[in-house]
Amino acid sequence: MSLERALGRRLARTATNAVVRRPVLWRLFAPLLRTQFERLAPYWDTMRSAQSFAPFKAALESVDPPVRVLDLGTGTGEAALLAARRFPDAEVVGVDLADAMVEEARRKTPPELRRHVHFERADASRLPFEDGAFDLVLLANMIPFFDELARVTAPGGAALFSFSLGPETPIYVSSGRLRRELARRGFTEFADFSAGAGTALVARKV
Repeated sequence: MSLERALGRRLARTATNAVVRRPVLWRLFAPLLRTQFERLAPYWDTMRSAQSFAPFKAALESVDPPVRVLDLGTGTGEAALLAARRFPDAEVVGVDLADAMVEEARRKTPPELRRHVHFERADASRLPFEDGAFDLVLLANMIPFFDELARVTAPGGAALFSFSLGPETPIYVSSGRLRRELARRGFTEFADFSAGAGTALVARKV
């Protein structure tokens, strides 16, 4: 692993731990992470193994068909595209802080999915969507902003969190911490999944 990649992983872990404890610290880390992911966008898909989305897929199989899906920290759009294939009648929106990631996601979207998948730049801590706008919110290797994701998740909707390497994922939040934070915001019916080297959690808002 190159020194640059090692430093990037350390930054991601440090930012995750800090922001989950104190969301106000995001204003310090956001510019650094945005710069990092702008630079990585052309190579991002080559940095993952074939099993990176195994826990995500396992969790996605358990979710009822949604009407609208939001993929937070979409990167190059892989999770959003998997959701679009799984739920062909749903509208899927992928958002990311880095413009280069959004452009790469748009580039790789196949023509048959473009009618119901689109990507835009947005900060997951301040989303440009109305309350309860989405039946399913996805976070694959993504820092959770609990208040905001709870705000945009519709009553009866679900949130899905996946971490491709489990606790070894640079951006990782334990299942226990996720459950505690989500329970405070009206989420229940938690379900844990594991596949490949990774883990996932699905929580329903009632």
